[in-house]
Amino acid sequence: MPQGVTLDSPRLEDGAALWRIARDSRVLDLNSCYSYLLWCRDYAETSIVARSGDAGAHGEPGAPVGFITGYTRPAAPSTLLVWQVAVDETHRGRGLAAAMLDALTLRARSERGVDVIETTITPDNAASRRLFTSFATRHGAAVSREVLFDAAAFPEDGHAPEVLYRIGPIAPSHPHRPSPSQ
Repeated sequence: MPQGVTLDSPRLEDGAALWRIARDSRVLDLNSCYSYLLWCRDYAETSIVARSGDAGAHGEPGAPVGFITGYTRPAAPSTLLVWQVAVDETHRGRGLAAAMLDALTLRARSERGVDVIETTITPDNAASRRLFTSFATRHGAAVSREVLFDAAAFPEDGHAPEVLYRIGPIAPSHPHRPSPSQ
């Protein structure tokens, strides 16, 4: 966990900051600001926000510097679908995305019985592929891949296919840590 950063559930007032972080990523499909506000209201329990350590003068939480939005699938309630992962440019390269994913998974496992993580990744997104495959390795979980939505499913030209990564089952313990003899 990067120093000076805390993890928390998103709050309604975080919606605009999440939208800005997604917009500034220049990689994510940008949803409307309204959708991030709804996400912070309706899916806070299955999402996570990273906050800078700079609390306000009255003890209000620090500003969001990263987030993961997710939801449990209605047809598969033990599956957490990770929708978006984003880290503010000033906090990238410090392991924050992995720390958020580990913490969110641990919370979802504890509170909701989640034992499978799903996400979709376009073939050109090497950073997301690394994030989720290293997550699977840390948790000793299998990874399967299949095209969920091919390019023809999208109304605009040039959208890459979305490949579904299914990771699980996730062990009920903490992430895999090598024993001293390994």
